[in-house]
Amino acid sequence: MHDQPRLNSVPTPTAAADGSEASDIPIGLFRECVALRDWLLSEGARLPESGDLLAGMAERLNDLGVPVDRATTAIDALHSDYSGVGRFWTREDGVSFRLFPHGEATEKALSRSPFAHVYTTGQWLILDLRQTPDDRFSIVPELKAAGYTHYITVPLFFTNGTKNGVTFATRDPRGFRDDDLAILRFIVPTLSAVMEMRGLNARLDHVLRVYVGDGPHQAILAGFIRRGQVERIRSAILFADMRGYTHLTDALTPEASVELLNTYFDCLVPPIESEGGEVLKYMGDGLLAIFRESGDDLGGAAQGALSAAQAALRRVEEANRAARFPTRIEIGIALHHGEAAYGNVGSGARLDFTVIGRDVNLASRLAKLNKILSEPLLMSKPFVDFLWGDPELLGTHPLDGIAEEMAIYRPGKGC
Repeated sequence: MHDQPRLNSVPTPTAAADGSEASDIPIGLFRECVALRDWLLSEGARLPESGDLLAGMAERLNDLGVPVDRATTAIDALHSDYSGVGRFWTREDGVSFRLFPHGEATEKALSRSPFAHVYTTGQWLILDLRQTPDDRFSIVPELKAAGYTHYITVPLFFTNGTKNGVTFATRDPRGFRDDDLAILRFIVPTLSAVMEMRGLNARLDHVLRVYVGDGPHQAILAGFIRRGQVERIRSAILFADMRGYTHLTDALTPEASVELLNTYFDCLVPPIESEGGEVLKYMGDGLLAIFRESGDDLGGAAQGALSAAQAALRRVEEANRAARFPTRIEIGIALHHGEAAYGNVGSGARLDFTVIGRDVNLASRLAKLNKILSEPLLMSKPFVDFLWGDPELLGTHPLDGIAEEMAIYRPGKGC
């Protein structure tokens, strides 16, 4: 059995200051400590990157005589791809970061870390690494190998209930002295408040971007939330859907249906985004995307939409050959050029930021011809007017709800 390491507990609250911290600050450093808190709340809070906030704080702590050689933060994230973000600052390497993926591996790593300990106790953990066995926490051997002598882990409990943390390490043989701890106790509550503010803003930004798309999310954050507001955008419009989706999923469980849709959209969305398009709406097995015109657009939006559609069809065929779907699927993609309009519709406190307008409706009607004409990719006359290639005319066809018949094309030579 190893002897247990010396664990110092600091019971001061970590998410809010109670006023007692100021009385412990070393004589002569009060003004400098207040200046650091002011920096965190002003300039530090507005820095574009959270890593710069961590670096700026660590450097200013060193200016105050606190021997910080390494500082890290671990922040919970509401993200579809990862569960948290770790940011690192060291005196020799500067700032870096790491994303913690969802799943068992991250949970296992957390269970063996000092963060799990402080989340349970709610108190600071201060380790003299020279007296700490290597198997106490998984990070201990790494810290010792890098020459660190003392290590502090501080829990940060945000008001939304998430558990986060900050750590400090030093190579100073004396470790963190009482004066150093007093300064940290004075600074950490402010750091926690700033990190929570930045984290909440990042969560809001990400969630809006995920659920309404890039353009709409920017409009919403800019205050475009009144019912009846409309923004018009000239663009190439892409509408895609899966043929026979209802019949295909009739025998599938809800979980299998979701997996089918995710695999299907994995074929469509990356090509759209790589060509500068924005996915505005998922509608069951349907997808609506736009490719915005620039001010001097000479067909770039249309060409980008066509390239994305062709790449998506290739990816679906590759997925079919690899048997990634329960059965072979077919899709139809329609391309049109015109005006898409964002509109706030709804009632009361519940609104939907949706895409409306004649050209959007025309694109969805055009998609219904894919099956009738047995063509995976169709283009309207307004769309091909912007193309550089030589599309092939398939004749004029009626579209539901559209008064005049529309000339319909498929890609030809040079498209």
